[in-house]
Order: sequence, then C-alpha cells, then structure tokens
Amino acid sequence: MEVVVSHTPEETARRAATAVLAGLPSGTGRQPVLGLATGSSPLGLYQELGRAVASGRADFSAAHGVALDEYVGLPPGHPEGYRQVLLRDVCGLLGLAAERLAVPDGSGRDLPALTAAARAFEERVTALGGVDVQVLGIGANGHLGFNEPGSALTSRTRVKRLSERTRRDNARFFARPEDVPTHCLTQGLGTILEARRLVLVATGDTKSDAVAAALEGPLTASVPASVLQWHPDTVVCLDEAAAAGLRNRQYYDEAASGLTG
Repeated sequence: MEVVVSHTPEETARRAATAVLAGLPSGTGRQPVLGLATGSSPLGLYQELGRAVASGRADFSAAHGVALDEYVGLPPGHPEGYRQVLLRDVCGLLGLAAERLAVPDGSGRDLPALTAAARAFEERVTALGGVDVQVLGIGANGHLGFNEPGSALTSRTRVKRLSERTRRDNARFFARPEDVPTHCLTQGLGTILEARRLVLVATGDTKSDAVAAALEGPLTASVPASVLQWHPDTVVCLDEAAAAGLRNRQYYDEAASGLTG
C-alpha cells in the first residue's frame, strides 16, 4: 500500500489523478474500465482527469465506467441518483459515453428484484474484464462504497441498509433529511478487492480517524475500509488534515520519496 500525503486538497487531487492514469492499460488494445465513486472526495480527482482529457494527455472515449453503488427507491432520473450524479459530474468531464456507464439498478420493488439486479451488475463487470482502477472515498465511520461497519470482508454486490450516520452525512444532497433513502445496492468488499488497482482519496479532518483506523488498525469488519490493507496495489492520497491521525507518517513520506530519497 502506497500512502501519499500532500499539503492541499488540490495537490491531493493531482496526485490521485496521476495514480489513476498510471493504473489504466495503454497500448494493449483492451478498453479501460474505470471504477467511479461518488461523494465530495473524488470531485477534484475527476476535475484533474478532465484537464488531462482536455490537454490530450488522456482519452476515455473508449473506456467503460463502473459505479460503486446506487440508492434504492429513488425515481428514475432523480438528480441525486448516482447514475445521474455520475453522468452530470463525471462522464461529461471525461468524455465517457452514457451507454458505457454501468450502475447497479436500484429500481426494484422487492428483495428478489434487487438481488437479481445485483447479480446482473456483477455479471456485467465480469463481462467487461473487471475493473482496472477503482476510485474510492471513505466514510467517516470507515465505510467503503456503502459497505457499512459489520459488512463481510468477502461480500459481493448486494442490498444494504444505510447507517443513520451515513444518512445524516448525505442529507446535504437532499431537500430534507427524511428524503435520504434507507437502502442501497453496493459493490461488496470482495467485489472491490477484485479491481486491479485501488485509488482512495480523502481530505479534511473529519476523515482522519477513519483513515487512521483503515490504514493502521486491524483488518476488521468494524472498519470496512481496512480491506485496503489486503490489496496488492492500493494508492491512498491524503491531504494533511486527513493524514493527521497516522502514526507512521514519517515512513510514508520517506517511502514516497522513491529509491533516491
């Protein structure tokens, strides 16, 4: 696991974008598959990728996008549904066609329909050849995707109930707190771990406790993001505030300096 700490959120976004681009296949003839997280943390990263596209340093026109999760129960086209969020905030920036975006279908009215949607999503990701780089954020309670504390470390895409803390954190995106859905479809931790590279972005002091627990605490279902420790190619990009709780900060800085440091 590579931990890169930057002075500002803007620098964090630039370094995260570099990590994403370095993990995507080039010159292989295979269409890249980019895993997309929503939320505030990755927005700067997506803007940096958009600048790379605009300058000709990157091209996502042949890429596929794969969402981490989707709310259950929102009407089609709801502006806070994650399909709409990604189309609005990410796909346009990257030049990623809407038909190349795979999002779990949260429109099912009962558990069998939602379970079938989760299975169909996993099958689509498999058909694409898996995710090359998965962008991730981290919840203040250590959740990864919508895998709340207590999620099985080998879990697959499935229906999950959102914790009250997560619903409170997401209420800023809705007109009223009670409008936040109670359930979601989310990639499981086992599904996330199958991506060839993971790039996690976290900024701000509200994430510092979760970051420290995920990176330096025990591997435990109580901190779902601790599964990052299990992955062979994880890049964690933090600003100073998000890194404030790390005990091994000096080592991470020394390691980031490379062979000449």
